[in-house]
Order: sequence, then C-alpha cells, then structure tokens
Amino acid sequence: MIDLSKYEIWFLVGSQKLYGPQVLEQVAQHAQTIVRALDSSPAIPARVVYKPVLTTAEEMHEVCLAANSAPNCAGVITWMHTFSPAKNWIAGLKALQKPLAHLHTQFNQDLPWATIDMDFMNLNQSAHGDREYGFMVSRLRLNRKVIVGHWQDPDVHAQIGAWARAACGWLDSQNMKVARFGDNMRFVAVTEGDKVEAQIRFGYQVNGYGLGDLAAYVQQASPAEVDALIAEYLDTYEVAAELRPGGARHQSVRDAAQVEVGLRRFLADGGFTAFTTTFENLHGLKLLPGLAVQRLMAEGYGFGAEGDWKTAALVRTMKVMSAGLEGGTSFMEDYTYHLNPAGMWVLGAHMLEVCPSIAGGKPRLEVHPLSIGGKEDPARLVFDARPGPGLNVSIVDMGNRLRMIVNTVDVVEPPAQMPRLPVARAVWRPHPDLKVAAAAWIYAGGAHHTGFSQALTVEHMQDLAEIFDVEFLLIDEKTDLRQFKNEIRWNEASY
Repeated sequence: MIDLSKYEIWFLVGSQKLYGPQVLEQVAQHAQTIVRALDSSPAIPARVVYKPVLTTAEEMHEVCLAANSAPNCAGVITWMHTFSPAKNWIAGLKALQKPLAHLHTQFNQDLPWATIDMDFMNLNQSAHGDREYGFMVSRLRLNRKVIVGHWQDPDVHAQIGAWARAACGWLDSQNMKVARFGDNMRFVAVTEGDKVEAQIRFGYQVNGYGLGDLAAYVQQASPAEVDALIAEYLDTYEVAAELRPGGARHQSVRDAAQVEVGLRRFLADGGFTAFTTTFENLHGLKLLPGLAVQRLMAEGYGFGAEGDWKTAALVRTMKVMSAGLEGGTSFMEDYTYHLNPAGMWVLGAHMLEVCPSIAGGKPRLEVHPLSIGGKEDPARLVFDARPGPGLNVSIVDMGNRLRMIVNTVDVVEPPAQMPRLPVARAVWRPHPDLKVAAAAWIYAGGAHHTGFSQALTVEHMQDLAEIFDVEFLLIDEKTDLRQFKNEIRWNEASY
C-alpha cells in the first residue's frame, strides 16, 4: 500500500541579518512552532521538516540544492517571516527542481493594538516580506502555489495538504516505470503520444514487453500460490457456487488467479508501479487479465487499457495523491449515455478493468464471455460505484504541449438494475450538464479513457498540473461553452 508519511516537505524561512541575533532567534522559534503544528496536522499527509532560518544567498542556494538531492523531499514551502531581500533567493530558486509552495502568513493572528511598536513591526513583516519574495518568483516565471492565511487556520492546512499530495504524486512519478504488454490498440489516436516528452515532463519511463515475457511468469505460478489467491477471493468477494472449488466453472477462476500470480511477480521484479494491456495482444495467455488488473489497482498500481500508457501513469499518480483519503480512484471510460431529457447521465465502465476501490458494496466475482480478443472467458469483479461527488481526468498530447482536462461529476445510484451487464460501472451526471460537459470535453480533445476519483478534488489536480507545468482545463458547474472555447484559443496563443 501507499504510505505518504515517508515523504518530506521542507519548510524554508527567509530573513536577513540586519535585525540582529535576537530577532533571528525569535524567527527560528516561531518557525519551529509553525512546523510542529503543520507536521501534526491530519490534513497534511507528508512530514513537514524545519530547516534553519536563511539569511544569505549562499544559505538559500545550498538548501535548495540539498532539497534537490534528498530522495524523500517532495517539495519546499517558503515563508518570509521578516523582510528577506529577494535577490538573495535568485540562485536558490533557479537551482530548485522540487515543487514550490509559498505560505503567506504571520506568526500572530491578531494585531496587539494597545502594545504594537516598531520592534513588533520589524519582527512581523510578512505582509511586505512575502511580496518582495513573491516578485522574484514571478520574475523567474516559476510555478508555485500561494497559500494565504494564518498558519492555524484549518483551510490553510487543507490547502497545504492538497499541494503536498500533488507534490508526493510528482515525486513518485519521477521514478515511475510503466510496463506495456503489447502495443496500443491498432489505429487508435488518443492513446498514442510522445513518450520522450512525457518522460521529460512527468519523469516516468514507459517500456514495452512481449506477451511471451509475461506468459512465462504466468506459467511459473505454482498450484499452492493459486490456491492461496483462491482462498483470498472467497473471503473477500461474493462468489457464485459454480465458481467455487468443485464448481463447473472453477477452472476459469484458477486461470485468472494464475495470471494474477504471474503479473504480480513480473511487476515486482521489474519495479513497475503502472502497466497496460490490450485485448489485441494476448499471445501466450489464456485470457485477458481482468480480475488481476482490478485487484492490483486496488493496491495502488496504475493501469491503462488498450496500451494507454498516459492514463496508466495518471491513475498511478492519482492513487498516490489519494492515499489515505475517503473514496476510491480507478481507470475509467465514458462508455454510453442515458439521454432522457428528464435526466441525462453517463454510464462509465470498461470491458473488465474498473477498480473495486470505488465499489458501493461487496463486489461479485463473475465469469462471462468477452466478445473481443478471441480468448477464454475472463473473471472480473462486478459492482456499482458508490454515489457522491467525483471527477474525471484526462491527459492528452496536443503535439506542442500536454494538456490536463478535468470534469467534475456527481455519481448517482443507477435508476434501475442492470442484471445482464457483467462489468463494474459508475453512473454519473457531469457538470454543468451532459450536453455542455461532453461538448467542452470534445472541444478540448479529451480522451475516452480517464482517471476517475471520488477521493481527489479539483484543487489536487490543479496543483498537480502546476507542478508538472502542463495546461489545465476545467469543466465544472461554471463552464460556459463560449468562454471555454476562448480559453482554449488563448492557451493555444500562449503556448
């Protein structure tokens, strides 16, 4: 499972020696108090680490270089307690390669109206110290998140927490390895893209492997390993009698378990945290992996169907970002519509591979034919997603840039049972409505595959886009198509 507490966010405080050692000592004490509060906040999943007060260009440069080389440092938060001449920050900021947040706060919440004097004013200068620093960050054209408010404010903690999750997702992406079993689905455009540019922008590497490599691992799965997984299936899911040991179709479940054993071992041996499959490349396998994919996603792996490596990597990053939050995250596809004027909805699903982390109840293990792929009937988990707010995210390659598109949705209870639909599914109303949302998505070039989450928010995804320095387009309750199309045109001119 994914543990974000192993990551660190460094807290950097700027000042200057002009004020003397006594003031600097107070700055350090205040900063350590703030760090203790942030580090203990349940809203912030990573460790917040205090660093000594910075007063010179050399100190600022050194700490930024140290942050770059610290393997568990996911980003830095900066704060100017006093005035910190911003030219001192140039070398450090130019060198910094980790995500950056700027906390605009001050130690005291209220002004001491009856006792305030110039000593107090000299010590508590964030109101203009942060503006001096902020100018330099803007002048250097650096992406960062600016968070304004008192350091004890729960909203400030929530904003830092959202950014910290995005920073952890960014750091995980720098070392991510995506395994592609087979190629992209033939003749499909949106799942293609520039893997070199993606590695430059996102950090992850994508490499292809023949199905024979995976098949060899599957064939090595022992009966004891398969039996252990079968026992886990029986304990975790609803399983029909015909699929249980001794049942008429139990062999199909054993075949699925054998694939899971081999796939797990292949991914673990190669250090992969995301992968793709496609029904068009199954040579050497009895069936298209379904159950194995669902279970691996539930544990934090990223996945993309039909060779969709961009979505596989995106789902992994969203899994990292959402670790410990309520609600699940899954690979998803806009599959078909309900276009009744009384209520227009999307039915999201896929052939097999939807993550049970979004299930509204206990998933059912079922075996059914798959009408494409030409292989044996695969096992899969069938369920309905739980109702509530969510979002769909797509990463597309526009040729001159990578674009992130986010659409907020409300997942609803299906209005009727779907007893003949043998796949996991989610029914949602996209914001602001299906007509506007679908038109905006298509204008933006959004893919049919997405990362779907009921744990993450727009703030999480926008912070991630800023950190990755990719274009961000939001479709939500406020979306107006005319303005949205203009935003696309303006972005094209900007890039």
